[in-house]
Amino acid sequence: MDTFSRSRRVVVTGLGAVTSIGHDVNSFWDSLVSGRSGIDRVTLFDPAQFSSQIGAEVKDWDAAQHMDPKEARRNDRYTHFGYVAARQAVKDAGLDMTKEDGDLVGVIIGSGIGGMFTYESQLRVLAERGPRKVSPFTIPSLIGNMCAGLVAIDLGARGPSFGIVSACATGTHSIGEAAHSIRRGDADVMIAGGSEAAITPFSYASFCSMKAMSTRNGEPHRACRPFDVNRDGFVMGEGAGVLVLESLEHAQARGARIYCELVGYAASCDAYHITSPDPDGKGLSLAMRRALASGGVLPEQVDYINAHGTSTPYNDKFETMSIKRVFGDHARRVAISSTKSMTGHLLGAAGGIESVIAVKTIQTGMIAPTINLEEPDLDCDLDYVPNVARRVNVRVVLSNNLGFGGQNAAIVFRAI
Repeated sequence: MDTFSRSRRVVVTGLGAVTSIGHDVNSFWDSLVSGRSGIDRVTLFDPAQFSSQIGAEVKDWDAAQHMDPKEARRNDRYTHFGYVAARQAVKDAGLDMTKEDGDLVGVIIGSGIGGMFTYESQLRVLAERGPRKVSPFTIPSLIGNMCAGLVAIDLGARGPSFGIVSACATGTHSIGEAAHSIRRGDADVMIAGGSEAAITPFSYASFCSMKAMSTRNGEPHRACRPFDVNRDGFVMGEGAGVLVLESLEHAQARGARIYCELVGYAASCDAYHITSPDPDGKGLSLAMRRALASGGVLPEQVDYINAHGTSTPYNDKFETMSIKRVFGDHARRVAISSTKSMTGHLLGAAGGIESVIAVKTIQTGMIAPTINLEEPDLDCDLDYVPNVARRVNVRVVLSNNLGFGGQNAAIVFRAI
């Protein structure tokens, strides 16, 4: 599989991030390498009746300070995050749309769940005030492609524009498919990533019923502990991560600052179970192998893996097995970390924010740690960069994401 190597090269020129530990890339990155957790008791609703009462919320957030107040009122919280992260990325890239052909600029920003705040609030309106009081903006606000649509409208981007939905693999799929759009010649520039805002009562009740979330409510900052023997479930986060991708030729022609190259991407399916990952790790292994092969990267050339690392008993064990299967002896030499230990699990935005992390790792030579890793699970016996960031010369980064439905996505970035 060498689809990428036979077509246009894709580079990263802009980054945007909105998270619980920073509302922009610089503050987010500083918090991350400092090992700061964004997890605390939920404040967006009263969590007293829920088994899990903690989350990584984007606090002190007023969308009207970042976008037109009228648009803020008409759109969901998940759209706010993605829209703001996209504008940050475009500014960071120095992209001037007055000088671009809008037909060759596209947007793929996905969401795993979509407008949950709108969904729940308008259901309450229906129940309490009747159908005539339901907002006409309800459907446009809650659907999962609206963030991409709003960003495209704002930029005048008339190229490929849509939202991908593949649960927690959404962000990585969005970036990978955006790269394909550039390689095919459908666009010169793509704004791509993921956004999510699902810290709501209905969402929490659903995940709590599945017994998927951590109940370490008395120690929020220590609750998310990937690869630790005492992990007890994931902690939900919210926010967005967005990249500006360009063809190498386009970026060079406009004199853009280039962070790195996106060299490989692949998607696969476990075809096993709607929520549980394949215990043999065959699907994720296939995605990693194909992503590496598509970029002409050998396993031993990978310096760092940003793991999916959800802090659930099954995921961490099976992902470790998959890494061993693909990387062989190099699995014990490559640095691996789960930044979800600090950001929580951003669901459909996970791949977006973790791609930002991958790019920043290459740029800075700093590997963010896996915090709260105090007693490693015997089945999780690789180098997970425990608790303290590490300075390393990083040239190649692989990032993994998995989602309900058996969705797998892997993406590879390389210094240029």
